[in-house]
Amino acid sequence: MKKLLFSLLFLITALFAESKFDSFYVHQLESKLDTSGKELYLKYCASCHHEKRLGVSGPPLLPVFLRKISDKKLHDIIKNSLPQTLMPKFDFLSDKDIDAIVKYLRTPAKNVVWNLDNIKKSYQMIDKKKRDIGIKNIENVSLVVERGANRVWIMEDEKVLDWFSFKNVHGGLKYTLDGKSFYVPTRDGWIGHYSLEEGRLKDKIRACVNLRNISLSRDGKRIFATCLLPQSVVIFDSKTLEPINKIDVDGKISALYELYSKDEAIFTFRDKAKLVKVDTNTLEFRYFDLKMPIEDFFIDPFEEYIIGTTRKGSRLSIYSIDSLEKVFESNIEGMPHLFSATYWYKDGKFYFATPHLKKPYVTIWQMYDWKLIKKIDIGGDGFFVKTHPASAYLWADNGNDELILIDKKDYSIEKRVPVKGKRYIHTEFSGDGRYAYLSIYESDGELIVLQSDTFKEIVRYFANVPVGKYNFINKNRVFYPRLFGMSIFKEKCWGCHHQTAEAFGPPFSEIAKKRDEGEIISQIVDPKHTYKELGYKRNSMPAFNLNEKELKSIVDYIKSWKDK
Repeated sequence: MKKLLFSLLFLITALFAESKFDSFYVHQLESKLDTSGKELYLKYCASCHHEKRLGVSGPPLLPVFLRKISDKKLHDIIKNSLPQTLMPKFDFLSDKDIDAIVKYLRTPAKNVVWNLDNIKKSYQMIDKKKRDIGIKNIENVSLVVERGANRVWIMEDEKVLDWFSFKNVHGGLKYTLDGKSFYVPTRDGWIGHYSLEEGRLKDKIRACVNLRNISLSRDGKRIFATCLLPQSVVIFDSKTLEPINKIDVDGKISALYELYSKDEAIFTFRDKAKLVKVDTNTLEFRYFDLKMPIEDFFIDPFEEYIIGTTRKGSRLSIYSIDSLEKVFESNIEGMPHLFSATYWYKDGKFYFATPHLKKPYVTIWQMYDWKLIKKIDIGGDGFFVKTHPASAYLWADNGNDELILIDKKDYSIEKRVPVKGKRYIHTEFSGDGRYAYLSIYESDGELIVLQSDTFKEIVRYFANVPVGKYNFINKNRVFYPRLFGMSIFKEKCWGCHHQTAEAFGPPFSEIAKKRDEGEIISQIVDPKHTYKELGYKRNSMPAFNLNEKELKSIVDYIKSWKDK
């Protein structure tokens, strides 16, 4: 009997031990699976998305950012990339490996804290040595982001004047309007300060863990950094990078853009139906309710309207900045990439064009008498479109090796291939429009400089994944009316006037030096009654029936020749 009891006890103990062993084994197996997902993430994803999933050049991959994306969709994104983004494909990974990464991305993360004390402690002085990099005309200075090499170039015309390294640089560089400095943001929250007059990257500071964009007050004294992690707006002194304030917000900021007509900036939320106006002097935030969120937007060249997308890009909506009343709305297919919208003037009207994400077309819109003019198939998913008054074309990319040229007169298409088999993206122009800069978006890529009117190649530079390019004139909205004025000059003034030389009428440089703005306007709209006051014996200038926006544009263009 004792033997039987002992045998039963041994059997029960053995079964219990085996059960514990199985449970331990299963737990260890699950832990191993979790660890393998983390290890795969660190190996393939962390360089762009941060080892703690906080985001670097790529967005943060924490559960709060991924909750609306299914496991199946995440799997597909990892395997096949995401159209019109810079993410590579990982189709060499097995489905099991990808599922392990997805499972790891769903694991919770601790609360991310980045307060004013963290910000202050992150400050770093970089270079104390001043030098002259040889800038002749700030208006033709362009900045180039070489993303694959973590570098920024400073170019003037076809020459590279300087370059510097800046880890995780992605785009969104901002100039001060005096042309003395620019600022470099990164997705992981750093802001660098480069002095153009001193030829050096002076210092840097980290605003947050994941940064959306930066903007400057119109007087250039303050930097505004919008942050997705933690959700906040951080304000800095632009000269010292000293943090002035950190204002927490509840929502994902789409972007913050400054106004040049008043001391104000505007931002919206992607996930909340609210718009915020910021007084850039007092730092007061005023919240306004909207009927639906504005996910992406730009401000028109005359700072009267907000042009935005709503309902996941299915609708284009236009609001008055002053009243916030909706003045126009149109259903659309595919999210328009409004950040890359481009503008031009033709035959008394103003236009903008935008590519559409995941759709193979560019749309043309008439501004102010708001309407859709044309939908143009460009043969692929484009990301950027750009033009300049010196060019007869819109320059667009379509996701492959083709440069798409859209004639601004009849919207006909011409295709060119800058480098066979290598992806072309993003054209930028010099301030005067003589040069066009093209990015060949590959690790063994190039930056190509063309003469914009003849397409003659001037020079090409090796570049590791060159992306955004930022010209001083073309990237500051305050100069957009002047660019329109260049087109108005070509249409209405060139027969009698030259910019710097005497023609039938006086040169613009002389007019700008001798006359104030009121005298210039009077002579344009009513020369019959103003010619005597300007010292002429007779009037030979016709009156021009220009609207307010045309008049501002041509006057801005004339005044730009004052010191030339």
